[in-house]
Parts: sequence; structure tokens; C-alpha cells
Amino acid sequence: MTRDVVIAGAGPVGLALALSLDDAGFGVTLVDPTPEHALANPAFDGREIALTHHAVAQLRAFGAWDDIPDVGKSPLREARVETGRDGARQPLIFDLPDDTPDGVEALGTLVSNHMIRKALFDAAAARPALRLRAGAGVDAIRTRPLSTEVVSGGDTLSARLVVGADGRFSRVRAMCGIGAIVHDFHRSILVCRMAHESPHHHIATQWFDAGQTIALLPVNGGASSLVLTLPDDEIRRLAQLEQSAFNDDIMRRVGNRLGAMRLVSTRHIYPLKAVYAHRFAAHRLALVGDAAVGMHPITAHGFNLGLRGQQTLVAALSNADDPGARAPLRQFEWQHRRDTAPLFAATNGIATLYTRDEAPFMALRRAGLRLAQALPPFRTAVSQMLMDRGAA
Repeated sequence: MTRDVVIAGAGPVGLALALSLDDAGFGVTLVDPTPEHALANPAFDGREIALTHHAVAQLRAFGAWDDIPDVGKSPLREARVETGRDGARQPLIFDLPDDTPDGVEALGTLVSNHMIRKALFDAAAARPALRLRAGAGVDAIRTRPLSTEVVSGGDTLSARLVVGADGRFSRVRAMCGIGAIVHDFHRSILVCRMAHESPHHHIATQWFDAGQTIALLPVNGGASSLVLTLPDDEIRRLAQLEQSAFNDDIMRRVGNRLGAMRLVSTRHIYPLKAVYAHRFAAHRLALVGDAAVGMHPITAHGFNLGLRGQQTLVAALSNADDPGARAPLRQFEWQHRRDTAPLFAATNGIATLYTRDEAPFMALRRAGLRLAQALPPFRTAVSQMLMDRGAA
């Protein structure tokens, strides 16, 4: 039996795409090497997602938003960007624009990645037409003129379209011979939760200091998510420190800005690499999420972009008799490239500028912050982008 679409990857974007395609009337099978019990109950992975208003509306439409516990939804009321040891004296501040409608009280909402995954999995599991093949990944892909065969766990699945939603190091992308721009920052990220004695007032801080980048993302319960970027060997050292020594090290790094801090979660390490696929579509193939565009996590908005991408794909397919036909896939690729290329380039450029510690770069970023702070229209535009209140 030939399905309309086989999606490789049951992460949050793959699950969202499966739900969107099901809503549009397509027959969908999800394939993922992760065992089903782990997909149904994902473990804490340290990552916090800054959901835009559009993303929240999408989760509501899927029936997933109300399944996320209220304690896991932390409003983001202000974002600050600082640089250098004196950054606290001249931060660049993004808050609610003056024309924000009544009732909108935050730029967005911070939610743990594992909570989003669970809510989307539960929503997908409640759809009888959606099929899940867990515990077996994609072993091979064989294209045919009118279909594509996916070999998974010894079985062969036939589909009119295969979608790679299997992450920035996508096996599907590689199997189909699609290359990618990989921007290796030669650093790693350590993420964890730190409880602290001073309130964060639901303000997120991104601090570019000499030799390190720190983000403190406010979560409920008197804690913040720490996102620390350092050279690989230093990150590995910190991940292995005894807890009290780790607490002392982090307090020194953040300048005691939130008072006494203590580790209250597991620690997780991720390599810092941004990825942009050379193509988002090929013969009866499409790429979404990090398989298409793996953003630098500087804005914590990668999932929002993935949601937009899968929505763009479904919109392109919605009027097509054949979801794997060339015309709708070319439309999707053109639109998604237009939506992502400028943001990818700008984000990488900013990240490179703000992680170079030579004197000219330090002076340039301080001047940039002063200029941006003096331009209210720029700050308003960035705040509106962070909020993304566009229709779901």
C-alpha cells in the first residue's frame, strides 16, 4: 500500500508536520529509530524554546497547547543583549512595542523542548489515521517515477512523498545526495537549569563576554535555563565538575547577577553548528526543520522556524493531486528559502561578530549596541519579529 507521505523523524517538527498533513487529508506514516516509549515520554534535554505567538496558536490548533502544564509555560516579558564586563550598563532592550494590543503581556513563552515533544506526540497518537513506526529508522531510500520506497527495519514503505525531518545531521538528506552549508563555530553549548535567590522578572539575558557567551532564560519556579557557550574542552570539563564546584564556577561566570545559584537539573552538551541545506526539495523529497535549516540557537527560535517551514510545505501541497509532484515542491522550496536565507545569514554574521574577542570586534559590537539602542524603530521591528503574531 502506498501512503501519501512518509516522514522520517518524529521530533517536534516531524510531529507537527504529521498533524498538519492529517488535517489536510493526507495519509501519513512517521518513522523514527527512537523506541515508542521514549517518544511518548521524552526526557528533559536542557533546551528551552522561546515560542512566538504564532507557534502557540499552531500548538493550540493541534490540540497540544493545553496538554503542556501551566507550570511549564514561562512568559518572556523582556529580552536584553549585553556585551563585555560593562554590558549591564548599556544593554540593548527588547520589550513589548507601543502598539501591542490589550491582553498581550509577553513577547513569547518559554517552554521546555521535551514538554513540547510530549504534547505533540500525544496529539498525534490521538489521530487514528496517523501511523507510527518507532524503533526503526530509515535504512535506504529508492526513488521511482511515481513513488519513493523507504526501507526501514527490514520492511519497505511506499510513499508519494518522503520528508526528512530528522535533524541537522539528517541521514535522509545525506542518502539523497543533498549537501549542506555547515558553519562550525568550534564551540559547544552546555544547557541546564539553575535555581537562584534573586527574581528574574521574566527577563531573558544574552550576554557576550570575553571568551564566553551566556544566556539566562527565565523559567517558572525561581530558576533560569543556563545556555553557556565555550570551547569544546572547557564545556566537557564543566559538565564533569562536582555540583558545588559547578555552582561556584557558574556564579563567577555570570557575575552573581542573580545571587546564589545552584544546579537543579541534568547537564547537556550540544555541538555548536549551523546548517543550511543546498536544496530543500528533490525528486519526491522535501526537507523541513533542522534538516533544512539548523539555526544558531542565539534566539532560541529554531522550532518556530521549523513550524513555519512545515506550514509552508503543507500550504504548497494542499491543492496538489500528487504531493510528490515537482510543482508544489518547487513552490515550497522557493518560499522557504526566501523566508530563511536572510535570517540564517544575519544570525550567523551576528554570532560570529559577537564571539570574536579581538579589540576591533569588541569595539564594533559595543558601537552596534549603542546605535541599535538609539533607534526605537529597529528595536520595535525586532520585538515584533520575536513575537510573530502572524496568523497560524
